[in-house]
Amino acid sequence: MSVTLPPSRTRLLHLHSTFDLGGKEARAVRLMNALGDGFVHDIVSAVPEAVGAARQIAAHVDARVLRDFPPLAGRLTPAKLKAIGTAITRGHYDLVLTYNWGALDGVMANRLFAHRPLVHHEDGFNDDEAVRQKPARILYRRLALPSAAALVVPSQVLERIALGPWKQPRRRVVRVPNGIDSALFSEPPPAGSIPGFERREGEVVVGTLAGLRKVKNLPRLVRAFAAATRIVSVPARLVIVGEGPEREAILAAATEAGVADRLLMPGFLGRPETCVGHFDIFALSSDSEQFPLSLVEAMAAGLPAVATDVGDVRAIVSERNRPMIARADDDMTLGRLLARMIGDPLLRAELGAANRARAIAEYDEAVMVERYRDIYAGAMDTI
Repeated sequence: MSVTLPPSRTRLLHLHSTFDLGGKEARAVRLMNALGDGFVHDIVSAVPEAVGAARQIAAHVDARVLRDFPPLAGRLTPAKLKAIGTAITRGHYDLVLTYNWGALDGVMANRLFAHRPLVHHEDGFNDDEAVRQKPARILYRRLALPSAAALVVPSQVLERIALGPWKQPRRRVVRVPNGIDSALFSEPPPAGSIPGFERREGEVVVGTLAGLRKVKNLPRLVRAFAAATRIVSVPARLVIVGEGPEREAILAAATEAGVADRLLMPGFLGRPETCVGHFDIFALSSDSEQFPLSLVEAMAAGLPAVATDVGDVRAIVSERNRPMIARADDDMTLGRLLARMIGDPLLRAELGAANRARAIAEYDEAVMVERYRDIYAGAMDTI
């Protein structure tokens, strides 16, 4: 049974490590849009200029980015925590929602000074913790999180970390797989929805959607694509949709690998359903992921996937697609798998159909929204 939410005009404060559009931000925006008119959303980004996801908030949603909130980033001091706690108190928020390591000072500030209901979300690690977590951050999570009503994670890997190294009690940790509106991906996307892209006869399109950050290791994808096109004599192109600080490094890798003329980087595109269907193969080359939403979107569009074995990736794809997952440190195998997929249209069709069936059955957005609605309501019910 669903928990009843408080009366209209419920005030939510969202404290983000960054609010440029990525997986966690896309999910947060979809939840804002789905929760309806009875909510007011104040949004803070620890990186003040990183607020691109706000463009995707629906017009009917009462939401604003706060520019005068105390900084979340910077050195930890008692004065900083008190300032954040005071701002939370003055906002009279019914619920504080915090996201990832970059917002953890907000969790601690709320614990010490504001004492508002709080739900913390963890979605994974950046490149500085892709291989090993920092002990100081583990300890800080142990100290900050006891006041959270819930710690929400999307993946089995993060659930094990929360229960293990972070020492969170079972009752606090909730795993909610990321969901999508699979119906949006059921129809072919319109022509011209990827700037500069036109399908060429006989060409196989390898594509990905990702923030252009180091942890995504997109130069690895460029090198794997180059290796694959040397193995199979099939015309192919690589499309990388996204924006971020690694753009020049990706272009340099393409030039070095000799595939710059077959790489298209159209930048950020706000509606994945209008572009992912132009791909024939979805590729993921990250050093670290947990539950990549872009992979589920590609599956819903009926795409096969070639990916690194990070987070829950192997568990997300259909069983038939799992042999196409490579170890994250095995670039050679990633290239060989990509070559096999490029050269075999029947395999692409078989794996794509299996992935779409799994996405529809397991990762529907409506289920995710109701789970979050209950979690948030339950947290506010503890007031």
